[in-house]
Amino acid sequence: MAARRKGAARAQFKLVSPDFRPNGPIAMEQVFNGFGCSGQNISPALGWSDAPEGTKSLALLVHDPDAPTGGAGWWHWLVVNIPAGATQLRKDAGKADGSNLPFGCAQIDTDFGGPGWGGPCPPVGDKPHRYNFTLYALKVDGLDVGGASASLAGYMVNANAIGKAKLTGKFGRKK
Repeated sequence: MAARRKGAARAQFKLVSPDFRPNGPIAMEQVFNGFGCSGQNISPALGWSDAPEGTKSLALLVHDPDAPTGGAGWWHWLVVNIPAGATQLRKDAGKADGSNLPFGCAQIDTDFGGPGWGGPCPPVGDKPHRYNFTLYALKVDGLDVGGASASLAGYMVNANAIGKAKLTGKFGRKK
């Protein structure tokens, strides 16, 4: 393996999905089933590469900043304690029981009231909402967030982040 030259650029931490393009539409397969939406509520497959040096664990936070909540947005999925060596979450990893996640992961309750993936379901007539999938590289082996709210978990993730990769998808409803 060739040594990197001093000052040579490191590859950028990147998050991708085979299920939607950056800033592209999110499929009905991922859409929530409830609140007037009739999707399958299956979390998209996600893959990543080039986590920063010193990454000891990862966390994924999925947030809709456009939700009409007075500025708080809406938390759709929060996964912490993803092993540093993991490079993907497979499609439907967001089952509420966590059975499709890598060993050791923990899910935080979303704004739907429980753990696991809660797909897009914006109000009818709103412009398409943005769904920000942000993968954080953390400097700690894991976070003790049992019983934490989404906001507290987000705070703890950000306080321990050494890098992040973001992927945004969009979804809107006409009727």
